[in-house]
Amino acid sequence: MRKNSKFAGFYMGLIFFLMYLPIAIVIIFSFNESKLPVRLTGFSLKWYQELLQDNAMLEALVNSLILGCLSCLVSAVIGTLGAVGLSRIRWKSRGVLEYISILPLMIPEIILGMVLMAFFYLLGLPFGMLTLLIGHTVFCVPYILMEVKARLVGMDPSLEEAARDLGAGPGRAFWDITLPLIMPAVISGSLLAFAMSMDDVVISIFINGPRLSTLPIKVYTQLKTGVTPEINALCTLLLIATLIIFLIYTRITKNKHK
Repeated sequence: MRKNSKFAGFYMGLIFFLMYLPIAIVIIFSFNESKLPVRLTGFSLKWYQELLQDNAMLEALVNSLILGCLSCLVSAVIGTLGAVGLSRIRWKSRGVLEYISILPLMIPEIILGMVLMAFFYLLGLPFGMLTLLIGHTVFCVPYILMEVKARLVGMDPSLEEAARDLGAGPGRAFWDITLPLIMPAVISGSLLAFAMSMDDVVISIFINGPRLSTLPIKVYTQLKTGVTPEINALCTLLLIATLIIFLIYTRITKNKHK
C-alpha cells in the first residue's frame, strides 16, 4: 500500500507540474527585462507599463469583458429557464430536445462560425457587437443548461409542491424555492460560460465586425508580427482576476452551506 501511495503521489505531482509549469513560466517572464523569452536578464515592470499604455489592447480587453458579461447574463436566463422547462415536461421527445439543447457543444467551432456568419448575412445584420453577442450566447447556453439540469435532478420536487400547497403561484414558488436552490449551479455555469466567451477565437473571427476587436482576436493577430512579453503581463493580470473571482465564489458557496 505504501508503494502504491508513493507512486500515486509522484504521479499526481508530475501531472500538476506539467499543468502549471507553463503558467509559472508566463508569470516569471512577464517580469523579465528582456524582450526575448529565452533567458532572464533582470526584474522589470516595464511590460505592465506598456500594457497600460496600449490603448488598442485595453480596448480589446474592455470589449471582451462587456461581451462576456452580456453573453453570460443572457445565457443564464435562457439556460436556467430551459433547464427548468426540460425537467418538467414529460413528452416522448424530451430526450431529443435535450440532445438538441447541447448540440452547439458537439459542432466544431469552425462549422458553427460559418453557419452563424451565413445566418447573419441572410438576416442582413451588420457584423459587430450584436452578432458577437448572439453567437457567444449560442455556445454559452449549453454550459449553464447542463449545470442547472444536473442540479435539478438532485433537488426534491416536494419542496416546490409544498409551496404551491401553501398558496404560492408558479412564479412565486420558482422565485422563492427553486431559484435559490439552483443558484450555485447557475453561478458555476455562468463562470464557465464567461471563461469560454473570453477564450473564443474561431467563432468570433467569422462573426466579428471590421471595427471591433476582442482580446483573443487581438492576441491572435499579433502572432503574425511577434508577441512581446506584454502578452505575458496581460495573462498574469487575467490569471489574478480569475483567482480572485474563484475565491469569492468559493467563499459565497461556503457561507450558503453554513
